[in-house]
Amino acid sequence: MKQIMFRSKRKNKTNKFVKILSLLTIFFCYSSLVLAVSPNLQTPSPVIYLSDNLDEERNLGYCLDTRGRGFSERMHAHSCKPRGGDVQFVYKRESLQIRSATFDGKCVIVLGEAAAGSSFGLVDCTSKDKLQSFDYDEATLEFRSSANKTLCISVGTESRRAGPFMARSLRLSICQSTKPKYKQWVILEK
Repeated sequence: MKQIMFRSKRKNKTNKFVKILSLLTIFFCYSSLVLAVSPNLQTPSPVIYLSDNLDEERNLGYCLDTRGRGFSERMHAHSCKPRGGDVQFVYKRESLQIRSATFDGKCVIVLGEAAAGSSFGLVDCTSKDKLQSFDYDEATLEFRSSANKTLCISVGTESRRAGPFMARSLRLSICQSTKPKYKQWVILEK
């Protein structure tokens, strides 16, 4: 009789442990989803911004942007500016180009070759250059380079001050090994 009671108590403890372990698993999975915070976007459309606010202090989010003030041939990710300007870009599905809404006739291009770590620039648009061509996947929110579809547009893992705002590097990265929070982009059109 004692042996049966002992087994019964052991079984109850095992069941409680399994229940607690299940609840903890659910909690941690849910909390990791909750930690991804969408930005409080104030930039007028059109704009292309990162779906996760990451560490942007004013919750403005990160947008595609030209470096410095005004036109620049170099790109990075920058706090989405409430007044718009050089952070406003539009994706043209028919040509697969990311075009500046502010600087007419200018498109995003992979600088050099389509390789992991390559940076981006802003140049005259041409439909003949594969380095200006990006496939956007609405399910995964990724921009993949048409020149190398294993690579996607992503932001760096570290931020830096940019005057009253924040900035991050903008690079091609290996899609499969890049965390979603660094490579998921939202296109906001008019």
